[in-house]
Amino acid sequence: MPGAHAPTYRAMVLSQRGAPLAMDERPAPEPRGHQVVLRVAACAVCRTDLHVVEGELDRGALPIVLGHQVVGTVTAAGPDAGLQVGDRVGVPWLGWTCGSCEMCAAGRENLCTSARFTGCDVDGGFAELILADARFCLRLPVGYRDVEAAPLLCAGLIGFRALRMAGDARRLGLYGFGSAAHLIAQLARHRGAAVYAF
Repeated sequence: MPGAHAPTYRAMVLSQRGAPLAMDERPAPEPRGHQVVLRVAACAVCRTDLHVVEGELDRGALPIVLGHQVVGTVTAAGPDAGLQVGDRVGVPWLGWTCGSCEMCAAGRENLCTSARFTGCDVDGGFAELILADARFCLRLPVGYRDVEAAPLLCAGLIGFRALRMAGDARRLGLYGFGSAAHLIAQLARHRGAAVYAF
């Protein structure tokens, strides 16, 4: 159609370490292969986002859209995505891994030396839309509202991994009491464990 504009979306972008995020209007992404485009419903803020802004975590190229605790609905899917338009999923910190290194083979993909992280190496969820690899998106249970599910995509995952490593301990010591420990404490108490925070 003559004079028609390509669809766009708004994103909050970090262009320089230590600088405030700025709103930018970008062309809507087109998913390929395993990719999906999500309409963002909620994105929680993590301390890691602040580390990226402040330059304490200085990997990844700028400009970047922060945010790795993303809840959204699939609006478009690549041919190999395995997700459908309308699916509600979460996008966590881990956005992509090689799948073949020693760490990936051991089920420790978060330690893959080629890993790409959402909101650090690939654009995150401080935006209206996000392009994500469907293999790293997590289907979300219907019982959680968007704002309730978003923190589970970082603090919840970290906390669950740590709690799983603790096994069936009857006493649990937590060093620090951020969002991950806050969630671990609730689950551990539900299991009947004594919780000590340091």
